[in-house]
Amino acid sequence: MVQSSSHLDRSFGALSDPTRRAILMRLGKSEASSMGSLSEHFEMTLTGLQKHVRVLEEAGLVTTEKVGRVRHCRLGPRKLEDVAKWMTAYRTLLEQRLDHLEDFLERTKGTP
Repeated sequence: MVQSSSHLDRSFGALSDPTRRAILMRLGKSEASSMGSLSEHFEMTLTGLQKHVRVLEEAGLVTTEKVGRVRHCRLGPRKLEDVAKWMTAYRTLLEQRLDHLEDFLERTKGTP
């Protein structure tokens, strides 16, 4: 479970930044031919973009490959099933709590 939690922590950490989420969305549309071409879509230095890509790569959400002098970037092997599963479980928990609150309010409606 610790290893799974570690993957989940890295995933949420990587997804916590709007720039990293935007990078994933951009790579989902098409593979970037280079880090330089990817950086053209963001208002930041190439070094700044590389730092974001490194976080995504450590989480398994992005892979990079150096071909000659060019580093290609694409979506990684992880598909966020662990994040989706955690979110579904959390949503179920919240819905159950709201159902219990609704039941309580119905039972106590009109009670002084």
